[in-house]
Amino acid sequence: MNKLCLTLALILSGVAVAQQPAPATLPPAADSTKAPQDPTTAKARAMLDKMVTALGGQAYLNYTTMTQEGRTYSFYQGRPNSAGAPFWRFWRYPDQDRVEFTKQRDIIYIYKGDQGYEITYKGTANMEAKDLDEYLRRRHYSMETIVRQWLKDPATLIYYSGTALADQNMVEQVTLVNKANEAVIIGIDPNTNLPLKKSYTYRDPFDNLKSTNEEVFANYRLVQGIQTPFSVVSYHNGDQSGQRFISKVEYNVPIADSMFDAKVTYDMYKLNENKKK
Repeated sequence: MNKLCLTLALILSGVAVAQQPAPATLPPAADSTKAPQDPTTAKARAMLDKMVTALGGQAYLNYTTMTQEGRTYSFYQGRPNSAGAPFWRFWRYPDQDRVEFTKQRDIIYIYKGDQGYEITYKGTANMEAKDLDEYLRRRHYSMETIVRQWLKDPATLIYYSGTALADQNMVEQVTLVNKANEAVIIGIDPNTNLPLKKSYTYRDPFDNLKSTNEEVFANYRLVQGIQTPFSVVSYHNGDQSGQRFISKVEYNVPIADSMFDAKVTYDMYKLNENKKK
């Protein structure tokens, strides 16, 4: 995966949170006659209720678009391997995304549904399978997906899983396991009820090895009723893999459908094969 793809992976893992908005509640707990509940489920759900309120309540649950500007940095084996890259992001719930890189904004990644495209001076190509798989995984485990989809599913199991550290801050952890037996752990600040950390473990389909991705959120600022972390640090198997600094965020800004249009003009794989010959 090249440096831009590494930084792109970090950008596509956003979370937004808020302070003291109108209360919001989660869907009722799963039917205990259908699935056994851990004794700590009630505590965990109460924590998530408070977290959703901290996320902005209805403002967070109902926003449909988000635009971002900022700078992102990639790391290799825990050390920075780039001078950073400016980026602009345009996101529409649930599955449309566009990220532009460089000052000229001439490197673009577009995602629509389960498809991904790379646009450069060469033209438009289908995204490489491994990079697309990484993006789809991060979207699947994003806070938007967890709060809006996992928590609405009565088959999702929820339980309290103790305390941990997130960037030297103590957090209380809640684990969610969906019906596909996929798990995510959210570390919640007991003072603000804001999520400070998110982690999940998966088996890479390309090498069949287990890996763990983590994100730590900091530097929250209130934007349109939604408190947004303007600093996000990503980790892969314990090593820092990226860091993102946001300079501007807007919610519910109209985004033209054409921003997510892409038409393939060349085959990236054939081009790479020809270069090797």
